[in-house]
This record gives sequence, structure tokens and C-alpha cells, in this order.
Amino acid sequence: MQLVVARIGRAHGIKGEVTVEVRTDEPELRLAPGAVLSTDPATAGPLTIETGRVHSGRLLLRFAGITDRTAAEALRNTLLIAEVDPEELPEDEDEYYDHQLIDLDVVTEDGMEVGRITEISHLPSQDLFIVERADGSEVMIPFVEEIVTEIDLKEQRAVIAPPPGLIDDRAEIASARDSSGDGA
Repeated sequence: MQLVVARIGRAHGIKGEVTVEVRTDEPELRLAPGAVLSTDPATAGPLTIETGRVHSGRLLLRFAGITDRTAAEALRNTLLIAEVDPEELPEDEDEYYDHQLIDLDVVTEDGMEVGRITEISHLPSQDLFIVERADGSEVMIPFVEEIVTEIDLKEQRAVIAPPPGLIDDRAEIASARDSSGDGA
């Protein structure tokens, strides 16, 4: 199975290094020196990682055969793709690869069917499940422990404890003002 592990950004310096936007929880494994990665577009690769280092909070990579800024800049926006065994699991038992979560049925703790996970959106603060409901609408569910209480890969389901308003229209509205309306 092929997984996108990074997107190449702009060139850094004059010796062929590039910044990368990491899209894997295991960059030390997937983006290590010696790793050979497929690319999208395919004509840009395959690329072999020669060196990697962190500079000002960004991962910089240099690839074999890419020795100057012009060649590095030509790789901008190229996706780096790793070949991963579909049976491989992340090291942490509470982590999952996207392909393990896609198509899981989503149900509430009391058994109400919500829908099916069609996409995982990776945001800076948290990941979101994009869940397609039976009527074709979508709902976004934060992939946080307080809401997603169980992932059962054998049963192919994710169990959630949604707060009011997340999957229905019955949101609880809290106000600091006195409900009597006299404002005093």
C-alpha cells in the first residue's frame, strides 16, 4: 500500500536541500537517509534521501542526484510516497494509519448509527473524521479521546460520545448573563 509521507516545499540554500511538509507520524522511519520514495508526479522520482536535518523547526532533506538550488526548486510541490505493508501497525497502540480508519462505521455509545468515515482531515490542532451520513450529508468529528471513545478494527467501527450539537441540532447554549433579562 502506498502512503503519502511528505510534500516537498521550497529549496533551501544552494546545495540541493528542500523543506518538506511532513505528513506522517513516523518521519524518523519514513524519511530517514537511505529511504527510496516514489513521487507524484511519478516523473520526479523515485527519490533516495541522502541527508535529513531539522532547521528552525522545519525538516530539510537532500536527495541523491539533487545537487543545486535549481534542481531542488524543480521538485517543489512533489508528493513523497512510501510503500507500506497494509498489515503494519503504528508503534503506539492508540495510533492508526488513515487507511485503517477510512470506511469504519461510526456509532454512538448507545448504538445509534451516525455514518461512515470517508476522509481524515489533518489539522494543526487535531485530526477530524469526515463522516458521511445515510442522507448524504457530512459531519466532522474531532478525533480526540473525549469524543472518540473506541476504535474497533475487528468490528470495523468507531464509537463516539458526541457532545450536544455535534451530530444533531440540539446544542446546549450557555450564557454568562442572567436569564431573567433585567441585566442587573
